[in-house]
Amino acid sequence: MASNSCFYRTIKVPLEVITPISTGFTFPESADYALEQYSGAIALFGTIVKASASSAAVLENIRTPGNYDGGTRMSLLKLFRRCVSLICDTENTKKIAKISTKTIVDNYGHTFKPITALKAQFASLTDAQRYALAGMLAENDSRGQSGYMLTGMFFDWFEATFSGSYSISGPRGAGKDIQLSSVYPKFQGSFPCDFVVTDIQSKKVVAVGFARYDSTRGGAQSDDRTGGNANKVDKARAFCAETGGKIKIIFLSDGPGLVHSDTWEEACILDGNWDDNVRCTTLKLSPARITADWLSA
Repeated sequence: MASNSCFYRTIKVPLEVITPISTGFTFPESADYALEQYSGAIALFGTIVKASASSAAVLENIRTPGNYDGGTRMSLLKLFRRCVSLICDTENTKKIAKISTKTIVDNYGHTFKPITALKAQFASLTDAQRYALAGMLAENDSRGQSGYMLTGMFFDWFEATFSGSYSISGPRGAGKDIQLSSVYPKFQGSFPCDFVVTDIQSKKVVAVGFARYDSTRGGAQSDDRTGGNANKVDKARAFCAETGGKIKIIFLSDGPGLVHSDTWEEACILDGNWDDNVRCTTLKLSPARITADWLSA
């Protein structure tokens, strides 16, 4: 995909266009937060272990509907993964209506730590171990928050800038992506978007967008992102060629991870592509990159 007019190639100091968004706490405040957040769950988990005849019974107790509210169950499932079996990721174990405990035990039970060892360890858990365990449980608590903040700030800027001309829709925080097929019924296949821009007067969709905040970036993650974004452009371009439609694509990518060489190069390759129907932007660059003239062209 050869670039048509890459604005990003003209940026000499990428750090100058990055929006610093910090979530969570630095150490040692993070340790205090983690203990406050998870000390109750750690104590409850120890009680469950003490009363259980097997490690499988511990999981059964946690996953039984009605035993715990959703937040408590998630904390206990995190503990089960950290303390009993690393193979039991919470994305699967939290699906209590779709995946039975028996299925998990039948397939992963051989990886469970024996209940005798678990009982002994939780019976003699030291304060230092509680701090360490709480820290591990809390390490991903702020995941995604910077992205939600970025999206919210971009929406605020967009609505203030284009009030009366263009509207923007999509989840500001956690929420379901917008499938392109819901905007263009003729589109076939999966094409999830983070936001959609609509001309208020004509009611026509003029652009779709993707928002990402990378606190850090590199290696395989960056390779996956690069390929995925290029594929989005290819899909949209093919659809427009087939139907005679018109879609502009906005890649709102921000954060310190953006300036990593391979990730920044991706932005340079994408920006201005497809006859300038594709534009990359950070929050700081939005006034220069996302303009009324570009949206209406």
